[in-house]
Amino acid sequence: MNRPHPPPPARIVVVGSVNSDLVVRVPALPRPGETVLGGRFTSAGGGKGANQAVAAARAGGRTTLVARVGNDDLGRAALASFEAEGIDTANITIDPHAPTGVALILVDSRGENAIAVAAGANDRLTPADIDAAAACIASADAVLIQLEIPLETVWRAVEVARAAGRRVILNPAPARPLPADLLGSVDVLTPNETEAAILSGVPVHDAASAGRAAVRLLEAGPAAVVITLGAAGALVADRSRVQQVPAVRVTAIDTVAAGDVFSGCLAVALAEGHDLVSAAAFAAAAAALSVTREGAQASAPTRLEIENVLAAGVSI
Repeated sequence: MNRPHPPPPARIVVVGSVNSDLVVRVPALPRPGETVLGGRFTSAGGGKGANQAVAAARAGGRTTLVARVGNDDLGRAALASFEAEGIDTANITIDPHAPTGVALILVDSRGENAIAVAAGANDRLTPADIDAAAACIASADAVLIQLEIPLETVWRAVEVARAAGRRVILNPAPARPLPADLLGSVDVLTPNETEAAILSGVPVHDAASAGRAAVRLLEAGPAAVVITLGAAGALVADRSRVQQVPAVRVTAIDTVAAGDVFSGCLAVALAEGHDLVSAAAFAAAAAALSVTREGAQASAPTRLEIENVLAAGVSI
């Protein structure tokens, strides 16, 4: 008997940053003016755009990254890493005038982190780069964007995606106030608690306050809001519901890029046609797996790993 062919992978375009992460593990995060003697140093690929692209690719998405890197060893290493992950790099520009972005990351004994970023080539990703990738964006099932690139470039990516009728997912990180007309052009907004508070003006400290912030954000225009709540999972809100999605219980050792893993996997699940709650459950399982591992891109789980966690008690 002939078996039906599986559907093709969802097409994900990620527009965003590429960094090299320089990580020092410390007993506790230093206070201002304090020097803390740390432990092991590691370096690895990072940047919110790159992290989300890797997460989406490992979750089963056919992923393209629109970005800039420097003409340096860090940039060449990043390109090689993306190609090894099966990510389409045709729309990554090698910038001759700026270095690859760098993130300096401290991770404490509880897995919490503090991060400082030198944007480098990320600051030179322009609307013209978006226009050059317009055909790719127009063929995507979902377009995922963050805020480690110039806001005018974010705007252009949203415009091109909307003009083509593509789903736009905005991860508003790092946190900054955003104009209402930009928020009104977004299909799904994926802030964490801090970002939700900055954007909504509602302090967020638990699921109930996250629900109030989500309602305020919906009034600003996005069709849906998914607020990540760390160990408490996620809060999903749209015009018909406000619902908490529980987290998988794990022992966290490194929370770097957990939000990026969530956003990348959420994009894949939504692009595959899952509803918002089911997609958030898929993304929450992926994020839970990621915090049990060190590193940013290295922590992103595979599709099989995510499905195994879901099969143990959460369905999608």
